[in-house]
Amino acid sequence: MVRASVKLGSAKLVVICVGLLGFALVADFLWASTSSTLLTSKPSTFVVPDKKNHKNVTASGRFLAAAYADLDAPNLHWEKMAPCPVPRLDGAAIQIRDLLFVFAGYGTIDYVHSHVDVYNFSDNTWGGRFDMPKEMAHSHLGMVTDGRYIYVVTGQYGPQCRGPTARTFVLDSETRKWQDLPPLPVPRYAPATQLWRGRLHVMGGSKENRHTPGLEHWSLAVKDGKALENEWKAEIPIPRGGPHRACVVVDDRLYVLGGQEGDFMAKPGSPIFKCSRRPEVVYTDVYMLDDEMKWKTLPGMLKPNSHIEFAWAVVNNSIVITGGTTEKHPVTKKMVLNGEVVQFNLNTLKWSVIGKLPFRVKTTLVGFWNGWLYFTSGQRDKGPDDPSPKKVIGEMWRTKLKLND
Repeated sequence: MVRASVKLGSAKLVVICVGLLGFALVADFLWASTSSTLLTSKPSTFVVPDKKNHKNVTASGRFLAAAYADLDAPNLHWEKMAPCPVPRLDGAAIQIRDLLFVFAGYGTIDYVHSHVDVYNFSDNTWGGRFDMPKEMAHSHLGMVTDGRYIYVVTGQYGPQCRGPTARTFVLDSETRKWQDLPPLPVPRYAPATQLWRGRLHVMGGSKENRHTPGLEHWSLAVKDGKALENEWKAEIPIPRGGPHRACVVVDDRLYVLGGQEGDFMAKPGSPIFKCSRRPEVVYTDVYMLDDEMKWKTLPGMLKPNSHIEFAWAVVNNSIVITGGTTEKHPVTKKMVLNGEVVQFNLNTLKWSVIGKLPFRVKTTLVGFWNGWLYFTSGQRDKGPDDPSPKKVIGEMWRTKLKLND
């Protein structure tokens, strides 16, 4: 009898243990499921991963979306217009009334353009192509107009990552004739360039090795397409150097927006000056010069932005900027393109997002006419889920622009 009671107690004990173990397993499963749901519901874990080697995995083990830098923006209705006769990257553009003059640029990394295409906003057609001077730079140009004459300063001469030229020219947009101006003291890549108070101002850019940021600032007195001085004058250096920034004059104030430090360099010993990647820092900085002739720091851009030197238009006392590049992806280290239209209201000194572009794109060439915002050319992204650059384009797009209050 004693032996029988012991067996019954042992059986009860086994049943209780099995029950507790089953409960623990179910609880553990539910906790794991809940934890997994909570993790995957966080925005920072949304991703388009690299399926081959999971390059987008962060140190914490979570995925980081390739499009992590996109800003929330409303959709805009974009209309596709007649494309530019040639695709171009790192070109330049100047608008004079209803004409957009589009200069130079890369066709491919091994081929650069040496002509000007002209777009007529009144009838939305391309025409009137003409050649540039043979000695003029082909990309990374500084350029500005007084409404008739177009001043062209320094830039890169040739394809790949060839050296810069200090040569400077002026184009009469009515006669389509070119003249020389005094060369810049030293050559630069993509310096900020503007006309201000009767002087042609050139500042920043990259130095002769294409990578080191330049801080120098020079000016030259000009009038009606002619230099009034034989030499450039040294001015107050810009607080932060580098290329690919917007430079705008509004209400007698000079603004410099965005840009970067560093750029691709020619590979040492390469006979074709093959481009080689180097570290870059893209920034949000905005600076202004006024009567005091001292640089003032204004509210920074919504995110770092570069390759915007001809990607802007002034509309109703606001600076409107399309596309550009931001900081490289922190995991893959690939270049990340911007796909927004942003507005800097000069009355309130506030930034806002107006809307989305048809795709992410850098070095757009922008014009504004009769309420329409136009952009052409540049290098677009690989697709909606991949903001890294791929195809060089010549497409022309427009949208009816509505600014934020």
